[in-house]
Amino acid sequence: MSFELFIAERYLKAKRKGLFAVITTLIAVAGVAVGVAAMITTLSVMNGFQQDIQSKIIGAQAHIVIFGEMDAAARTAITSRLLHDREVRGVSPMVLGQAILSFNRRSSGIVLRGLDPDQEINVSNLMASITGGGWEPRRRLNEKDVPPAIILGEELARNMAVWIGDDVVLISPQSMDTGFGILPKMKKFRISGVLKTGYYEFDNTMAYARVTEAADFLGMGDKITGLEVKLDDVDRAGEVARRIKRGVGFPYMVKTFSDMNSTLYAALKLEKFVMFLILGLIVLVAALNISSNLILLGTEKMRDIGILRAIGATPRKIQNVFWWEGFLIGTTGIALGLALGLTLCWIISTFNIVELPSDVYYITRVPVSIRPADVLLVVLGSYLLCFVAILYPAIRTSRVNPVDAIRYG
Repeated sequence: MSFELFIAERYLKAKRKGLFAVITTLIAVAGVAVGVAAMITTLSVMNGFQQDIQSKIIGAQAHIVIFGEMDAAARTAITSRLLHDREVRGVSPMVLGQAILSFNRRSSGIVLRGLDPDQEINVSNLMASITGGGWEPRRRLNEKDVPPAIILGEELARNMAVWIGDDVVLISPQSMDTGFGILPKMKKFRISGVLKTGYYEFDNTMAYARVTEAADFLGMGDKITGLEVKLDDVDRAGEVARRIKRGVGFPYMVKTFSDMNSTLYAALKLEKFVMFLILGLIVLVAALNISSNLILLGTEKMRDIGILRAIGATPRKIQNVFWWEGFLIGTTGIALGLALGLTLCWIISTFNIVELPSDVYYITRVPVSIRPADVLLVVLGSYLLCFVAILYPAIRTSRVNPVDAIRYG
């Protein structure tokens, strides 16, 4: 054990004059502990929500989407090229367009997504999200021509007051030139099922039909608007997307799932950063308590410091004593905060303390995801604030004149 550490421990364990010095030390330790625990718990909960949202988005969307009209020949060529890529797990065609859904004097703007149910299971979990019905429309008694099937998001079906078996009308923004003038194109569909992805924006705005029926309604013939791609490793979506873009070239546009939800991801990152800064103020206040405690200690031990200087202790050694003093206080607080934060995360994830309304959040308990990188960032940030707080009292005390310290200490 070094000389400086030995003196620092003696100062911490020695009985100080009055309760004020003890209280300030305990407040400093408690403040650091609470701040560290608050940051770890908050960041873990925010990571949990972010991870939950991302899993819902990835479950309802492909990892990569190639946008651009493709005829049968282009579709076959691009699909074949994609499937030869070792990192591509599946490819599925899609048709995307806007329409107006009308039922019983109610109407709502929707995004119509055409897909192939047999191939969609290779690129997303959308088929597993169907909560009622399926892709076969119900045939009514003595009915000859059955309208094509359409599946609605559960929120959209609830807002439109429709359910499985109801007939709805889709109105296309593209008009038709008829003998009676230009009229909007309309087509009847029958609701064959409803699905719930858990992501409100999808469940409230999306309607799904077979790719052939959607293409026919949008006047595209045998063309499609793009291909959906699923990868073995979603974390490599950006790199693979750039490689695909170089391969398919103009006029196709390649986007990853994060590109298509960039606003949401940017908002989540900004919120996490702001919360980290705000909660960091708690640690900063605790660090200032450490500074005040060391200043008080320096004033109280002025005579001792003078004696140490007189027997040969250099200013550097005196400074190191106070470095060790602040380091021990800060480390104790950080260690307690780390233990408290991890314990709170375990309690929140294990016991349903905070029950969330499932109709608003689609989950009943608060999700928690502890990331080692965030924990390390909290610990290093807390040490940095403690270091800054120790700086002034350590330097100030090391510059004390030993004669004056012994005389007036």
